[in-house]
Amino acid sequence: MDDRYRSLRKKLMELLDTKGEAGDAEIRDMISELVLESSRRQYMDIEEKTKLSRELFYSVRRLDILQDLIDDREVTEIMVNGPDRIYVEKNGRLFLWNRSFASAEKLEDVVQQIVGKCNRVVNERMPIVDARLKDGSRVNVVISPIALEGPILTIRRFPEKPITMEKLIDSGSISAEAAVFLKKMVCAGYSIIIGGGTSAGKTTFLNALSNYIPREERIITIEDNAELQIQGIDNLVRMEAKMANIEGNAEITIRDLIKTALRMRPDRIIVGEVRSGEAVDMLQAFNTGHDGSLCTIHANSCFDMLSRLETMVLMAFPLPLPAIRRQIASGVDLLVHLGRLRDRSRRVLEISEIDGMENEEIKMHSLYRFNDRSQKLEKSGSLKNVLKLERTGVQI
Repeated sequence: MDDRYRSLRKKLMELLDTKGEAGDAEIRDMISELVLESSRRQYMDIEEKTKLSRELFYSVRRLDILQDLIDDREVTEIMVNGPDRIYVEKNGRLFLWNRSFASAEKLEDVVQQIVGKCNRVVNERMPIVDARLKDGSRVNVVISPIALEGPILTIRRFPEKPITMEKLIDSGSISAEAAVFLKKMVCAGYSIIIGGGTSAGKTTFLNALSNYIPREERIITIEDNAELQIQGIDNLVRMEAKMANIEGNAEITIRDLIKTALRMRPDRIIVGEVRSGEAVDMLQAFNTGHDGSLCTIHANSCFDMLSRLETMVLMAFPLPLPAIRRQIASGVDLLVHLGRLRDRSRRVLEISEIDGMENEEIKMHSLYRFNDRSQKLEKSGSLKNVLKLERTGVQI
């Protein structure tokens, strides 16, 4: 069956290359003709024809055996460690799936299908790539020669409907008091950085927080892969970075997009994730009248967010550390740290305010902190910088 599948898929791809854009019904017709022609040369029963037709269709229009997981809305993460080992996260629990790809070639077909639809390339010269599915799910691919036991495919799923702050309150991720506080901070234009470890819920929280942005503002979102689901903003511009490809098209980085965004008259800039030298440009945006801008970074605490920002700025420019810290202290107002507890639940662990500089060090104090004993986010301090509240008339 595998030899027949590979032969028919090769013919199908040649037909599609000749045909150009084709709809699902047209592709199904092509597959039916190919399978029928093949069955005339070598007998197949109805069950075999049906299975082969489905596999061929899924290989060019779906994600082969992974399609069942994609269709299951309770699945939040899919981790393919080569064709024989597929791990799934469902309802916060990780387990080994009882199915596998029939061959490494089928997994490679799925990989090429995903990256091709994002106008990206993955091959031996470029063995690592980030992409996304049609529904916005985040995809990371690693292939040979980096991956030693077959292609590695990681898919991070996002809810069909964006999770609201109300849902986060109901699930215990944040207290109602802290949510109301953050709502006022967003409305008043306080610049906020959201930090946390892998799978801590940073993007989900950023989506929920963005619902508090005043509807009349012009918002520009910048991402490596478009994942944000900003709701209710009419004047919304979405931009996505682009890798260089074999056709000679130039790379467009997050840094390029932030610089361009500054010329597009944004009220706020939202960067999906700052992970490198673009921290310099993001801080410039924070410090040049784009109050209320938002971004996420990987970090293990509010204190670590500051260290990470300093390090990322130094990746781009060898600036004196005091100058970097002044930029951070001047542009960033609040830090929100998220984390996962032992029960796998995602929580806001701390909300801190930056107080400025003292002895060339950034001052910071906690406003809300998660109490391990009570398992609740509790108020731990008061906001000191109320200037933006006073300017905008937002009452706290």
